Amino acid sequence: MPKNLIVIIGPTGVGKTELSLRIAEEFKTCIVSSDSRQLYAELKIGTAAPTKEQLNRVPHHFVGTLALTDYYSAAQYEAEALTLLNQLFTEKDTVVLTGGSMMYIDAICKGIDDIPTVDAETRELMLSKYEAQGLEHLCAELKFLDPEYYKIVDLKNPKRVIHALEICYMSGKTYTSFRTQQKKQRPFSILKIGLIRDREELYHRINQRVDLMMQEGLMEEAKAVYPYRQLNSLNTVGYKELFKYLEGEWSLSFAVDKIKQNSRIYSRKQMTWFKRDEEIKWFHPEHEVEILTYIHANIS
Repeated sequence: MPKNLIVIIGPTGVGKTELSLRIAEEFKTCIVSSDSRQLYAELKIGTAAPTKEQLNRVPHHFVGTLALTDYYSAAQYEAEALTLLNQLFTEKDTVVLTGGSMMYIDAICKGIDDIPTVDAETRELMLSKYEAQGLEHLCAELKFLDPEYYKIVDLKNPKRVIHALEICYMSGKTYTSFRTQQKKQRPFSILKIGLIRDREELYHRINQRVDLMMQEGLMEEAKAVYPYRQLNSLNTVGYKELFKYLEGEWSLSFAVDKIKQNSRIYSRKQMTWFKRDEEIKWFHPEHEVEILTYIHANIS
């Protein structure tokens, strides 16, 4: 029997969780998360991880499986998620993949380049350089070692800059030389469902969700992980703003407003990324009947 991966895509706050649950229930299947932060067991509230009730409704994978200090990459996710899907497809004809992490979704749907795994020694070297010399110095070094990648990388994202330098140091080649960006073939069909709302409606939902997270204990969660604030896993909207409050730099109301603002900015980045993919069929998340009709008509 043909195997199908239904991918539910959309910006933060659009309503992916509930619709994914309904679709998984419709096909009596499970959900594979493609959220790079829901992997961390300590980050439940700030990542809007599935609740116990939702986990009881539908089995989930790649939720709460890592500790904050664990190193993890999109390449690891690609390998582990594909292994899992191969296992799941021995029992199921259809599996649901959902989340907002663009690189993780692309890792499964398109594949990422076969970039060498960074050894611990190189990783520690680059981290110490970052801590001692700062991001600006590393950006200048990247410009010298790989000017082509320097032109396109987000220079404000230390993870991206550091990883490129790790590859340069370890391989003696440019990071660009490993980025072929050729789409890999998968042994299953992929159907992409994009969820979209009017900007005003989406922003209202994002603001409401931040207020709800605060009511549910986001501050207590941020306090619990504050000692680990230098980790890349906590360079995340919702936590980094509250750390500013805990350090006395911002007022609480200002920090909460910044969480809302940065969440809205992130949603725009997600939509810019997703809209480049012509394979996505877009729907309003409340048009469930229309979505299910489309899925049934387009899976094998």
